[in-house]
Amino acid sequence: MSTLRVVLFRHGPAGKRDTARWPDDGLRPLTARGEERTRAAAAGLVRLTGGFRAIWTSPLTRAAASAALLREASRETRVHTVDALRPGGSWREVIERLQQGRGSGGTLVLVGHEPDLGKLAGTLVFGAPRALPLKKAGACAIEFAGPVEAGGGQIVWLLTPKLLRTLARKREKAR
Repeated sequence: MSTLRVVLFRHGPAGKRDTARWPDDGLRPLTARGEERTRAAAAGLVRLTGGFRAIWTSPLTRAAASAALLREASRETRVHTVDALRPGGSWREVIERLQQGRGSGGTLVLVGHEPDLGKLAGTLVFGAPRALPLKKAGACAIEFAGPVEAGGGQIVWLLTPKLLRTLARKREKAR
């Protein structure tokens, strides 16, 4: 059985909550600066991982936009909307989907929100929803050598967005 790497990527910086502008918070977009920073973090993530098998995203606008930037950086990756990745979604359903999508291993990226992604990370590694907080456009990689189950993962790395952006700049200098 090959190793599956799950990368949890928090959406990039979005506009401040404002019910006058976005009565439905799910429509709140990335800011221009948030888009720029997320694009750079996505490039760093691609450099670090070498690419992904697929990207799963929350349906909320800011997460879907972050997933699109990841897709753009990785070029040929498919993006799938997963309702369970929305705020308050079911981590149990996400784990079930990971079990079904384990396939031949590789790297899957899940784009979502805090505190849910942090709780998912805690569940995958510790077996309980202990928060492992992720900054906006930050990421955490968890590997599964065996079945995908609560407590069955091992943290490979936890990176801030600043470190991911630094990786992207090193890539640009290497060209």
